[in-house]
Amino acid sequence: MSHLSERPEKPVVGVSMPHESAAQHVTGTALYTDDLVHRTKDVLHAHPVQAMKAHGRITALRTEPALAVPGVVRVLTVADVPGVNDAGMKHDEPLFPDEVMFYGHAVAWVLAETLEAARLGAAAVEVELDEQPSLITLLDAIAADSFHGARPVMLTGDVEAGFADSAHVFTGEFQFSDQEHFYLETHAALALVDESEQVFVQSSTQHPSETQEIVAHVLGLHSHEVTVQCLRMGGGFGGKEMQPHGFAAIAALGAKLTGRPVRLRLNRTQDLTMSGKRHGFNATWKIGFDAEGRIQALDATLTADGGWSLDLSEPVVARALCHIDNTYWIPNARIAGRIAKTNKASNTAFRGFGGPQGMLVIEDIMGRCAPLLGLDPMELRERNFYRQGQSTPYGQQVTQPERISAVWQQVKDSGGIADRRREIAAFNAVHPNTKRALAITGVKFGISFNLTAFNQGGALVLIYKDGSVLINHGGTEMGQGLHTKMLQVAATTLGIPLRKVRLAPTRTDKVPNTSATAASSGTDLNGAAVKNACEQLRERLLQVAATQLGSSASDVRIVEGVARTIGSDKELAWDDLVRTAYFQRVQLSAAGFYRTEGLHWDAKTFQGAPFKYFAIGAAAAEVEVDGFTGAYRIRRVDIVHDVGDSLSPMIDIGQVEGGFVQGAGWLTLEDMRWDATDGPNRGRLLTQAASTYKLPSFSEMPEEFNVTLMENATEEGAVYGSKAVGEPPLMLAFCVREALRQAAAAFGPSGVGVELASPATPEAVYWAIQGARQGDAYRNGHADNGLAANGFAANGFGANGKNRTAATTLSGA
Repeated sequence: MSHLSERPEKPVVGVSMPHESAAQHVTGTALYTDDLVHRTKDVLHAHPVQAMKAHGRITALRTEPALAVPGVVRVLTVADVPGVNDAGMKHDEPLFPDEVMFYGHAVAWVLAETLEAARLGAAAVEVELDEQPSLITLLDAIAADSFHGARPVMLTGDVEAGFADSAHVFTGEFQFSDQEHFYLETHAALALVDESEQVFVQSSTQHPSETQEIVAHVLGLHSHEVTVQCLRMGGGFGGKEMQPHGFAAIAALGAKLTGRPVRLRLNRTQDLTMSGKRHGFNATWKIGFDAEGRIQALDATLTADGGWSLDLSEPVVARALCHIDNTYWIPNARIAGRIAKTNKASNTAFRGFGGPQGMLVIEDIMGRCAPLLGLDPMELRERNFYRQGQSTPYGQQVTQPERISAVWQQVKDSGGIADRRREIAAFNAVHPNTKRALAITGVKFGISFNLTAFNQGGALVLIYKDGSVLINHGGTEMGQGLHTKMLQVAATTLGIPLRKVRLAPTRTDKVPNTSATAASSGTDLNGAAVKNACEQLRERLLQVAATQLGSSASDVRIVEGVARTIGSDKELAWDDLVRTAYFQRVQLSAAGFYRTEGLHWDAKTFQGAPFKYFAIGAAAAEVEVDGFTGAYRIRRVDIVHDVGDSLSPMIDIGQVEGGFVQGAGWLTLEDMRWDATDGPNRGRLLTQAASTYKLPSFSEMPEEFNVTLMENATEEGAVYGSKAVGEPPLMLAFCVREALRQAAAAFGPSGVGVELASPATPEAVYWAIQGARQGDAYRNGHADNGLAANGFAANGFGANGKNRTAATTLSGA
């Protein structure tokens, strides 16, 4: 076993324990960024001046009326920026734009003594626009050839030969929805300037170092003149990886210009309308299968809705391409990616970061094609699983492919799938207006940032004379339990009880140049860095203990806060050991560092080994659907997920449950809509509140929800044998959508491929049922192979004019 993954005697990792802030969360005492305003004197409040047009050039901006509003102190405009007027890393996001690019774009900010005064001041600012044509939908942008950023192409094998060798070839198009993060805490920042002109920003950010960098270049400062701290976030899900930077920069600019602290917090409507979402995608594809249903070739183009600026769209598309294979071997593939430029808020990272979008494409293909091939969807998926020695389309060998089959089989066994499917068949036979279905899908998700440089982490660990320990690391806490795991890692490595260890808020002046807490890498990178720092300290203390105990340092073990020599009764308590080390002038602080080894990636050829390992999982969902309304309920879910040797099982199970529910929300409920008419509100987000944007609630929870972590699953080369758990569980929810597809198909004759919109709302399910009922027209439509010909309904909505998104087709050749 590798040094990094080996666990010592009586480790604190692997023990189930509550989240380190659980008590504060449920009692309301946990502080978030905006709570700090009540502890800060003379705070000014910032409010955006939003332009309510989708696209237009600013011809006049009159701020004088705002200054006449009682309580207004200042209006920030582009003239106030001492550095670079840009809030992004691609330099395509002006902080104060001269061209409005989406409905609700902030063109100025008002600072006032109260939030209400700031709001009134913002309403008084006069903005004149020369309105320009706008592109709202993804299809509009594709038709207008409106693209930006890189256009990667991933190639493997001989695609044309693969199709020539295929017994069955299908083509299709699929468009699926974006998703709102809807974190509990909206974007927030609080900035102040001290007596030495040092800028200090409290920010709800997943990437403090990048927030620091953006604030510095907006203010024309060096990074060492700016400190960013993140106490904790009330949710992030990727929405606070890139987008907090501009808001933090506004607060810092205001503080710099007024000399007073500035608080910026978006209300829910502002957050929904001004911040980006998960990228919606359009996919066109052609796939070939052999006579046994094994994939021979795939040719696809994935188009992401990037919004008005690039943000993180390029790496999102890259990850989508890298995950279109999911658990299936595709020997010949040509996958192209591109980013549409639309007049909407710039879309950004969201849990899975493009991986879910790529994987959804192949799962949709498998679900649509299985009945046309005369195969059970479960069997089709199993036949195409990765086997030993096979590589991904981008050239990385799939390690542990046996785990794909192992978790799948465990779900089948523990979920009693065979018996339940017989029960479902019997139920469906006697219930013409209600149908049930059960589907299983798998997950293979690469862990690491695609950009190799980001795969590094740092930590600073301090031991005080009384034996207490303070750890700092570069990761941020957004409720996922990262800090809990870091406490367990530190206690395990030092060999002391957990109560001896405390964790400090994430700050850029303690651990510099950190990567975002993203890509499911927070525990891997920061945990290894914390372990490295603690190992340095432990080695120093072992030398001290050896002298005191009269033995060799190699024979000393520190377990549960006591140093002992192997084979001896002599011992030294931790507190005494630390005190002795201090008097011997032994350094009791250490900076830890970790870099993920073995990674390489060529973005130009789209080949390499960008991931340290793959997280594996499988899930089964049983649903019941009403044939009159399309309404449905999730009767049961069974999940088996591979997290290696869990560092904190209670935390990991919570992450699996939460990720699954968020994925199910994206796939079945969360239906974002914009005004795409030519009226005065063109480009306006219509679903801008919880009243119009449907989030998962208790009523959508599975009636029975079983989550099991794979056992005996040590991951060599990862901290204490664990695996990442943040993003992969979201994709387990594909099973819900596939179960809904199969339930809709049960209303029609066998052998019909059913199209289903995403999100699969009750309306979408209803139209899928209607398509299945009319399925005779689409069965056996091709004389050569008995497969479906063209004619399926539009994106699951039916051909009666109710479809509002891209038409989809499925044809056999």
